Formats: sequence, C-alpha cells, structure tokens
Amino acid sequence: MTATAWTPEKVTGLVSRLTLEQKVAQLTGFAVTDLIVRGARSPDGGVALDVGRVAALRPHGVGHLSLAWFLGSDGESLRSALERVQDAVREIAPFGIGVLVHNEGISGMLHASAPQFPTSWAQAATWEPTLVGRAAAVTAATVRAAGIHHVLSPVMDLGRDPRWGRVHETYGEDPELVAQMSVAFVRGIQGADGESGLLATGKHFLGYGASEGGLNQAITQLGRRALVDEYAEPFRRAIAEAGLATVMNSYNEIDGIPSAADRWLLTELLRDQLGFTGMVVSDYDAVDLLLKAFHTAESPAQAAIQAVSAGLDVELPGDATYPHLVGEVKSGRLDERVLDVAVARVLAAKAHAGLVPEMATPRATSGPTAPDLAEAATVRRAIAERGLVLLDNDGTLPLAPRAGRVVVVGPAADELRIHFGAYTSVASAEMPLGMIALMSGQIPGVDPATFVFTDIFQTRMPGMDEKFEAEARRIHPDAPTVLDALRHIDPTVEHVGLGRFEADPDHRLDAATIEQAVAGADVVLAVVGERTGWAGNNTAGEGQSTAHPALPGDQEELVTLLARTGKPLVTVVVSGRPLLLDTVARASNAVLLAPLLGEAAGPAIADAVFGVANPSGKLPTTFPRHLGQVPIYHGHHFGSGYDHPTGTRHGYNDLADNSPLYPFGHGLSYSTFEVAFDESVEPAVKETAGIIRARIVVTNTSDVDGETVLQLYARDEAATVVRPVRRLLGFTRLALPAGASTTALLEVPAERLFYTMPDGSHGIEAGAVTVLAGLSSADIRCTTTINLSAATG
Repeated sequence: MTATAWTPEKVTGLVSRLTLEQKVAQLTGFAVTDLIVRGARSPDGGVALDVGRVAALRPHGVGHLSLAWFLGSDGESLRSALERVQDAVREIAPFGIGVLVHNEGISGMLHASAPQFPTSWAQAATWEPTLVGRAAAVTAATVRAAGIHHVLSPVMDLGRDPRWGRVHETYGEDPELVAQMSVAFVRGIQGADGESGLLATGKHFLGYGASEGGLNQAITQLGRRALVDEYAEPFRRAIAEAGLATVMNSYNEIDGIPSAADRWLLTELLRDQLGFTGMVVSDYDAVDLLLKAFHTAESPAQAAIQAVSAGLDVELPGDATYPHLVGEVKSGRLDERVLDVAVARVLAAKAHAGLVPEMATPRATSGPTAPDLAEAATVRRAIAERGLVLLDNDGTLPLAPRAGRVVVVGPAADELRIHFGAYTSVASAEMPLGMIALMSGQIPGVDPATFVFTDIFQTRMPGMDEKFEAEARRIHPDAPTVLDALRHIDPTVEHVGLGRFEADPDHRLDAATIEQAVAGADVVLAVVGERTGWAGNNTAGEGQSTAHPALPGDQEELVTLLARTGKPLVTVVVSGRPLLLDTVARASNAVLLAPLLGEAAGPAIADAVFGVANPSGKLPTTFPRHLGQVPIYHGHHFGSGYDHPTGTRHGYNDLADNSPLYPFGHGLSYSTFEVAFDESVEPAVKETAGIIRARIVVTNTSDVDGETVLQLYARDEAATVVRPVRRLLGFTRLALPAGASTTALLEVPAERLFYTMPDGSHGIEAGAVTVLAGLSSADIRCTTTINLSAATG
C-alpha cells in the first residue's frame, strides 16, 4: 500500500481496523529486559538479545519499548540492538506498526555512549534558555541516531522542598524560570515546529515536587488554584509555545485521588483547559500503584479502568494492568470507545515519528544522523561555567595561581562521580553494578531472595564506592576531578585527605590534626557536598528524601574546624539541591556552589577559583537558613512566608533573621553592577496592547569584565484573590566589559500576571502593579508602579 501523509481521519480509520487485543497492545510497554538472554553476551560485549521472543510475548503488537538504556555497549551497538527489536516488532505487529522507543534525556541521552550535560538544576542556574535548547538539540540528534523517538524529559515540576531528592532534575522553584527552560528543551527535542519527528515529555503532572514532608510519591497538599496558576504554568507554556507532544503523570495523589486516576487532572485541566492534544503516558508502574500503594483499586482490571478512564493513554514500563481491559470491554464494564480515543493518540504519535507505514512523515527522517560532539563539548562547558554560583565572597576569591600555598581538603576534591546526578551516564552504569552486588549477596544485611528492584534506591552499599568511582572514570576518562583541574592551573596545589561523606566513629576528625595539616597554608580550599544518584551511598536522588538536608558525614564539622585555624577558607559545595549551609556560610570567606556540573565540573570550578572565568550563575531555588523554614520560596503569598512588603507579619521567634540564607536569583560575581530604569525619553515601564515593556540601564561598575542576569519582577497590589509578593516576569543575561553600560529592553506579556479569578476565568483585575528590577529576588535596584486594565484569556 502506498504511504500517504497522516491525518486524524486516517488514524481513526486505522484504529477501526484493529482488533480489541491489538488496540490494547498499543497502550502498553514492553521492557527490553524481557528479551535478554541470561548469562550470555553479545559480540560487542553488551547483553545478548533473543528478539525471537517478541512474537510469543507480544503476538498482538508492541506499543512502547522500555528500558532501552540497558542495551548496547556503545552508540552503534545500541542502534543495532534497537533496530533488531524494531524489525521483530514490525513482523508481528498489525499493518507493520513499529514500536515507540523511549529514553531519558534531562542530562543528555541516558546511555554511557551519549554526550552528557550538567543537570537541569545546573542548566537553570545559567538563566540562559538558549543553552538548554542547544543541549537538547544535541540530545535529539543522539536519540535519533540510536533509533529512539520518545524522550521522557523534561522535568517541569517546581522544586520547592530541599528534602526531596529529585530537586536536581528540576529547573527550580519559579513557574516562569521553569517555563522558559522547559519550552527551550521541548523546542530543542521536537524542533521549532515539531519537524524533528521526536516527542518530548513534560513531567510530572502535577505537583510532584510539592509532596508532603518532601517524601517521594507522597500526597500533594495544594489547592486547585495553586495547581493551575503555578504548578501547571510550565506545562501550559510548553503546550502553547512549543507544541509539547507527550505528558507523563506524577506519582502523587491530590485530595485523595492518585494522579494516575484523576480525570480532573488528566482530562479537564490538561486537555480541556490547557489545550493539550497529545499522548499521556504513565510513569513507571504508576497504574499498578493504584492497587499496591494507594488501594483505590481492588484488582489490576479495576486499576486499568481507573487510569484509562481518567485519560491515561499508556501504561509503562510493561503491561501489569492494561491487558485486563480486553476482558473489561468484552464484559461491558468499559466502553470500547474509551480505548479507541487512547489508541488514536498513540497512533498519531507513532505516525509523527514515522512508525506507521501507511502514513508517511518525511520530517521523521530529516535532520542530523549523529550528535555534534564539538557542539556538545562547547555547550557542556558553557553551562558549567555559567551555572556555577558564587554564594559568598569577602574578596578572598579569585586566587592568584602560584601566589601562595593552597591546601585542598574535603571528600569531594578528588572524586568524579559526585558531580553527576540521577538520569546520567554514571547513574545508569552504577545501577547494574549495584544490582549484581545485591543479588549475589555482596551487601551485608540484604537477603537476595526477598529483595525487590525498587529497594535499590535506599539500600546502603558499603564497599561499593571505589567500584562506582572507577566506573565513572571509565565512562569519562578525560574528565578531571576538582583537584586535577586545580593542579592543571597551579601544580603547587597540595591535597590532604580530610573529611568523609559518611560518619565513621573510628575515624573522627581531630582539631590538632587539622591544624597541623593546614599549618603552612596561605588559603584552604574545602571541596564538600553530597552524592546524588540511584544506587549506592547517596543522600539525594530518586527515592532519596532527607529529613535534614545538610552536608552528610563529618563535612560540616570539617569546615568548622578549618575556620578555627584562622586560615582563609574557600568552600566549594557540590550539590543538586539547596542544603542547610548556615554554618558553612559563617565559617567561610567564600562559598561557591557547583550544582552537579558533570564531566565539566573540575575545569569550571578551577577556572572560577583562579579567576580564569568570572562566576555569573544565579540560584534557581531559595536556600533556607533553617530546616523549619521549609518550604521557603520567593513567590509566596501576601501574608505568608518571609517577605512582607506592606507590613510586618508573624515570624519564627527563635530565628534572628527569617529571610533566606541565599534568595532566589542570588549569585555574586567578581564584577559589580548598577541597575536603573531608563527614563531618558519616556516612562521606563509601560503596558501597551497587553505587553509590559521595561527599559533598564545596566552598568559594569568594576574593572573586571563580567556577566550578570537582569531580573524583572512584579506584584499585583490588590486583587480579590491573594497574590504572591512577587512574580518573576522575565530575565536576560548580559555580558558587559569593565566600565561599560547597556540598555536592555525586556518585553513580557501581561498575561504572565494572570490567575484564576473567583468566577473561574483566567485573567487579571484592573489595578496597580508594582514592577521591580534587580539582580536577585532580594536585590531589587529600582521599582515603579503602572496600572493595568482588566483582562482575561
């Protein structure tokens, strides 16, 4: 049959030609692990596959291929393995419909062979969406070259609770920052007009990062207005501005209804209100959790009906519940038309990706066939340099190379893996090593007979640190540690092995020993932090919530004892989330945050320390002074939180200062800047035809070339719905030579101030709005007030 361009009508026609069993097959996942031949290896050294099993295991076709990152030892063997699976699926699938292969991509494609980038949190710290888009474009080329069509990224959750171990996967706490970064990522994957043939996935819908107690997969205690106006904003923007193709549900429950079974969430809000028309896929095992965790279903069939009826089109990673839909339709308990709608969405996505032979999609075969490794290296380094955040500095930084004796301490100084988060090449490589150790009885206190896969996230693995570090260095052989990079600039740098990630009563820190170790130092550089990932001795990552998110082990004590020596102390903190750093801040002369910068971390940190590069990163998330302030974020409501621009409110009576330790948008530089509204010709801020325009003069008042991020905020001074004390409206990164000035014009839609009004409409009431410009949410340099007319949209 001659292939013709796909249309919704043709997709509907194809659905009508499928049997009930074939329809359900398109709605389920199939794990590549089901094809692995145990104990055998492929010629390239990877896992051996028996693709002949496909026909027996899935005789009605395969909807989605899961866990593709387990295949292949390099890019070519991954492509070859996926091609073999794809061919086997097409042979047995109705009408030759191919399988939609997915992979993760927030830090680059999840595979040891793929170019990697700093974590999403680090990307957000650049406040430069173009870099996010460029990184995503490299990832797009990588997945296409491998034969992958569906990228399970980006994470659009607002990360406002540092106890939650997945903050590093997010773009931070603010709806506008997260929205701009998410839109850039989606465009990088799908192309400006969806021409790449690839599918990006916004996740997790909705409010996943606001779980009660910071616990993974716990209840989200948010009202619908907060969900719609704040937490759904990145999704709204990605749908409207970038044509987001896919959405993934979140693991939480909201007001007693699990997200995987919430029709208001997945249909009324996502589709009817936000205008989403694409495919909704489940997070791994989310449908099965309706039965096993939430107890809203009494059988797999009931769980499946709850999910598909709510608007969840696809069950991933396998088919634990959805095959029961066949019997539910035949019994009359489920209308087959519900399945038809879901199948049509899946087939439309497959047609877009070029997987339906009857429907040609030329764009699915256009574009680059391999990633641009030079571009990947350039972008990786740019993100690392611009994502470093100088939190404190009394003038100690930058150091002059060879100008004095520098002693480096801390457990993160000579470790590579600490700079990688979950969903990276390093985490992916650690997972099978951890599983082998667990299943072979190498981990004390763990019975392989009762161990289940999800236990790996929280199982401590003594004795595995050296193996994991060796694996990180094998995958990234050219990546230096911080110590290596410092010595590349100044070979005289000394290293003393002090400090541990895990407390050890047999190796306690001793003040006299520390005093002696740094006795001759002109400056001490402490490199501390926490490990983030899936398997191993991590304190952050998926399934790794922390009741007290502080530096683990004896690192805080180490910094305190170093400060007592009287030596100038520079502390580098490696972390993918805000930590409780009040003690570190008071003890240190300078504090530099390295937000999981991956293989470029060492050189970026060394360049910043020695002034080769000028730090310019800005925090995407607020840092609390004390755990009791959590959750703390800059856009809290009038009458709540820490900032009260119109009067005093109740605070914590045991805190001398209720403000954050480091506010949202904060980040110092070796340059200094002035910011002022430009009133030279006309009012600097005005609204015309629904666009707020602000002309702002920024001047580098130092003798050091530098970059900064100009930030524009606003607050609605009166409304019938309580509003935030400030909302980020827009921002721009500026590079200014020493002594130079520039005039920046920021233009933002007034719609960014819209909210859900009492009658349910989305808009803004007439009244005064204060516009604020500065270099952080707390460093506001100029303000003015304008009046906006009422508007809806």
